[in-house]
Amino acid sequence: MKKDIHPESYRPVIFVDNSSDQKFLINSTIETSEVDKWEDGKEYPMVQVEISSASHPFYTGQEKVLDTAGRVERFKSRANKARK
Repeated sequence: MKKDIHPESYRPVIFVDNSSDQKFLINSTIETSEVDKWEDGKEYPMVQVEISSASHPFYTGQEKVLDTAGRVERFKSRANKARK
């Protein structure tokens, strides 16, 4: 790689997927105030994300439906009525 092309804040950061509790150590420039220990025993900045490749249906092949207000059922009923 070319030298001196990355910003000074480019460093390893732990990304934690809240959906699957998976952790990834990836270089990033994201700003964060949290820190966490990685498997090597060192502390790194940490960012919590709602979804990653560990929990996204495209990568896992499993569909997860988070429905608290019955929106999916209402949509399916409207879709069935439209087909008729």
